[in-house]
Amino acid sequence: MFDFNMSEIALIGVVALVLIGPKDLPIAVKAVTDVIKRARRMASEFQTHVDEMVKDADLGDLKKTFDEVRNFDLKGLVADTVDKDGSLRSTFAEDLLNPTTPDITPPVVQAAPEPLPAPPLIDYPDFIPPQIAHPPEPPAFLPPGVTLTSR
Repeated sequence: MFDFNMSEIALIGVVALVLIGPKDLPIAVKAVTDVIKRARRMASEFQTHVDEMVKDADLGDLKKTFDEVRNFDLKGLVADTVDKDGSLRSTFAEDLLNPTTPDITPPVVQAAPEPLPAPPLIDYPDFIPPQIAHPPEPPAFLPPGVTLTSR
């Protein structure tokens, strides 16, 4: 338990003989052995109580719970919740570069938007530079829903 070799035990005996004395040494050894016996008895009693508690607790249910947690399939649960009918999974499974069925629907072509009317020319005073007096032309492309208003 404590891993004492013979020379260490002899050294402890010599120190005890000098400190305690030869007259009281047998009483001291008996007291130490009694303490060691009590400690061993208490340790074995504690171990038997722990073993009884483990048997009484029926740890089969706990083991079953740990096995359920270990075998939990989070990926499958999320996939079933998000994609119930499997349409997303089939979309990602097909090869988009080499479709199996040709796409015969013609592409939708939108008509070009009508050009905006030119802004009216306003006669500004001569002291205003022409770059400021005449606003620049509108861009060739405007996002859908954006209109230019003249001031």
